[in-house]
Amino acid sequence: MKHNLHFVDAELEKIKQDNLYRKLRYGHADGAHITINRKRLLNLCSNDYLGMPTTRMQVSQLQSSSRLVSGNDESYKKLEDVLARHKSQKSSLVYPTGYMANLGAISAIAKKGDLILSDELNHASIIEACRLSDARIMIYKHNDMDDLRNKAKQSGKNKFVITEGVFSMDGDLAPLKQIAEISEKANAVTVVDDAHGDFVLGKDGSGTTSHFGIARKIDLYISSLSKGLGSFGGYVASQSNVVDLCINKSRSFIYTSALPSFLVEYSLKRFESNRERQRKILEENVRHVSKGLEQIGYEIHSNTHIIPIIIGGEKLAVEFGKFLFDNGVFAQPIRYPTVPKNQARLRISVTAWLSRSDVETALETLDKAHKKFM
Repeated sequence: MKHNLHFVDAELEKIKQDNLYRKLRYGHADGAHITINRKRLLNLCSNDYLGMPTTRMQVSQLQSSSRLVSGNDESYKKLEDVLARHKSQKSSLVYPTGYMANLGAISAIAKKGDLILSDELNHASIIEACRLSDARIMIYKHNDMDDLRNKAKQSGKNKFVITEGVFSMDGDLAPLKQIAEISEKANAVTVVDDAHGDFVLGKDGSGTTSHFGIARKIDLYISSLSKGLGSFGGYVASQSNVVDLCINKSRSFIYTSALPSFLVEYSLKRFESNRERQRKILEENVRHVSKGLEQIGYEIHSNTHIIPIIIGGEKLAVEFGKFLFDNGVFAQPIRYPTVPKNQARLRISVTAWLSRSDVETALETLDKAHKKFM
């Protein structure tokens, strides 16, 4: 007899009782706005930070194969050469997503007997990658350099220090200069996931390490093409031998179909567009939004384009998000397990898509929400 899966209903009911139930909303993004159920809202959830104008894609035949079989279109070589130079590295490798790049690269280079030191607020893809590697994992307190320094004294055949550049839920920067120094003294490999800093921070948008002036001190970069660049995919950049090892050991690279070549070409076009103009617009929008939120009375601890408004309880965060939605602003509440329990928040993503008028409208609505809920 077929199992009736009643236990699934029980688990879903528990999720609902904890105010953690999620459901998909179908919508259509269009610049600074998103339309959901025919309701047009200001979109404060997009990771398309630079908001570069879209261009028409020439859709070609899909490779319908992994890159190691027949899916390795020649467009990959052009993009990977560009990305390697972008990160001041010898080589790079494109993956279908940033999540898969983390899973693939970290589990390829770290193994049993090694030691991984990972920031406690690292992204879920880093956490999963560390587990897959079978290395010993030590979590250091978020951006706590004393804790990292002490734990870096632990032994391991090979040691790795892994951090994000810009933390995706808090919007704060990792102290990369100190991390690189500690890592060097411990003879550890330094890995930076720069998904949210890439193409946005640093000289020519080359990322968080460039922002701190230490680009050449990082051993392995992992990043995304779907955020600051506004395209799709992920990539790693490192020494040629590291990329070679990923090609040969990275399961999320070997056992999946290649990213369609027209998306690879689209990434290349966007890379070569006027990103600097968009970066300046974004910087001005970040200043305007941050100052406006502080004037309203919100506590702001981020100086980047990711600005969390900490609400606390999951139920209150859902109500807060619904109020914004009803008043024309789309800012999804972020809850456990994405963030710790009772640290639910509205994650405001500032983009260059927003006009001055859009920012003022958003601040007016957030002011109303502050008076109602805070």
